[in-house]
Amino acid sequence: MPYHFFAHLNSKRQTPKEVLTDTHRELVMVSSKWLTSIAESCSVVETLIAIVAFALATTLLGGVKQDEGTPVFQGEPSFDMFAISSLVALCSSITSITMFLSILTSRYQVWNFYYSFPSKLIVGLSSLFVSIASILVSFCSGHFLSIKDKLKFAVFPIYAFTCLPLTLFAVAQFPLYLDLIRSIMAHVPKRSLEVTSI
Repeated sequence: MPYHFFAHLNSKRQTPKEVLTDTHRELVMVSSKWLTSIAESCSVVETLIAIVAFALATTLLGGVKQDEGTPVFQGEPSFDMFAISSLVALCSSITSITMFLSILTSRYQVWNFYYSFPSKLIVGLSSLFVSIASILVSFCSGHFLSIKDKLKFAVFPIYAFTCLPLTLFAVAQFPLYLDLIRSIMAHVPKRSLEVTSI
């Protein structure tokens, strides 16, 4: 809109911002309830993942050698993968909790639905996905160290099957991701100083 339109009042003595807030009041309420339910349920799941990830990140798998004080599985690729994936799970779960808490504690104003909420929801859901994937990698690599050498290659199909729920979760959330990205990337015409008359 041209700049001078922002100060104009309609017949009810409302500015364009007040009209927008008024006409979108019900939509804001419905969207706020939906966002609150998503953020609450994801926060609960993410808190449980953070607890498990913290326990994994602070536990030394296999213990230490008594004479040297070094980890028993030091130098094993699975041990390195376990350590890295448990740390990634902890960091991403804390990031996700922070994003969902910022959604829960916001004031749910109309203009927050344009950029703020979609970007927070994308970061929160992405971090949730990364933390679940990291927990799965951490458990699989820890399990890989604990089994006998003769069974090591027999468990790969089981590990692949374990990742199936994560794949289903990603496929189910993909349309929501596309909608959120479209809402952030949507082109909104900029204000113009030129007034065109017909």
